Amino acid sequence: MTPITEVEGRRLALSNLDKVLYPATGTTKGELLHYYAATAAGPLLAHLRDRPVSFLRYPDGPDGQLFFTKNPPPGTPSWVRTTAVPHQGGSPARQVVVEDLASLMWAANLVVEFHTPQWRADAPGTADRMVFDLDPGAPASVVECCTVALWLRERLAADGLSAYGKTSGSKGLHLLVPLEPTPAGRVSAYAKKLAVEAQQDLPDLVVHRMTRALRPGKVFVDFSQNAAAKTTATAYTVRARPEPAVSAPVTWAEIEQCRAPGELVFPIGDMGARLERHGDLLAPLIDPDRARGLPAVR
Repeated sequence: MTPITEVEGRRLALSNLDKVLYPATGTTKGELLHYYAATAAGPLLAHLRDRPVSFLRYPDGPDGQLFFTKNPPPGTPSWVRTTAVPHQGGSPARQVVVEDLASLMWAANLVVEFHTPQWRADAPGTADRMVFDLDPGAPASVVECCTVALWLRERLAADGLSAYGKTSGSKGLHLLVPLEPTPAGRVSAYAKKLAVEAQQDLPDLVVHRMTRALRPGKVFVDFSQNAAAKTTATAYTVRARPEPAVSAPVTWAEIEQCRAPGELVFPIGDMGARLERHGDLLAPLIDPDRARGLPAVR
């Protein structure tokens, strides 16, 4: 029998709570939902607010079928907010906006990763942040990503921009930069410029092109997620990886001191203590006073 619970006045059917989603750790669906409800809800909702959400669903765990969806899933309750999102060459589609705890728990019960664009629902294609996805090609790891992140931090600072880091929850790092509202195309052009500069300055470590043959032993500085149609894993989402690792904000001291990949892996059980110790390290991303304008792209 599926238990029914009430969240903020909404009745939710939470299914298969004893189902093991992560065999490597024995983590159950119930434990995953508890993480979202009791640990991550506050900061995660702040970063999801007013952004259309795409879901990577993995209802049978990371070893089962994975499918990416932007459309509201079948059976989406009428009380879950949706918003019109323009699609290139077509009529607008609708996507979910997760704006309260009930909507968060409804989505988490579907077993999803949360992915969001760099813009808000009321200004499609106008970015209020920039992202660099640092993706290591084996044998490179997050350790090499940290070296590249430090280079990018200094380069961004030279243009008056502040960067904040989080783990991807997979193998790499994400750097996020709060911006004054800027057309996504201009953000993409600037991000590409810096990725090219990083490769020029660190030719043995960085590649700015996606070509697989170029990437072994190097860090791919992926600037493409700044395109209006692209999304990035949201901070505090759990990833569909062998273990229930979180896309977790990290301090610059942790990035500077990282010497082994395991030092920047944070499972759901670590996040409560991290939030107590650090608060939301990405809070500046949602503080308009921290946003800065991009310099001219030459």
